[in-house]
Amino acid sequence: MVSTTVAAVDLAMRGLAVFALPPGGRRPEAAGWSARCWVDPDQVRRRWREGDNIGVGCRASSIVGLDLDVEGAGRDVLAALAASVGEPWPDTLTVTSPSGGAHLYFRVPPACSTASVSGGRTALGPGIDVRGPGRGSGGYLIGPGSVVGRVRYAIERDLPVAPMPAWITERLAVGSGRRP
Repeated sequence: MVSTTVAAVDLAMRGLAVFALPPGGRRPEAAGWSARCWVDPDQVRRRWREGDNIGVGCRASSIVGLDLDVEGAGRDVLAALAASVGEPWPDTLTVTSPSGGAHLYFRVPPACSTASVSGGRTALGPGIDVRGPGRGSGGYLIGPGSVVGRVRYAIERDLPVAPMPAWITERLAVGSGRRP
């Protein structure tokens, strides 16, 4: 089993900005987490407390994360959406959550203002939550290596973080009225 320090350093080496979440937790202990994101692997290695869960800041990382829920059948909804526009399943870093859902990571331009939206209100369909850079501190994803309820978030598809496909970008832009 990989330590959380090693997992956090690995994410930083992929160009993702990480911050500490409490052991076993999903939420930051205090406000201001976005100012505590580290992308330098050496800094992460020196400052990480073993056992902390890992947050991945969307704004600091210039990413949008799609959180595919199990209950909303997010994988099926995204697959159907891809098929409807004649596109394949996106090849990108994918992390399995303890519930059996998945997080897909996508690179976006630094000026991206895609907001975080959940609860079946996304333009991608039910069962797909969006974690985006937003206009303020942005959203975050729980990174691989984190443990919640004794179950680990794990890398399912160990691929580079791909640029967000145009068919997803366009759908999010239309659904939010914001610049992708």
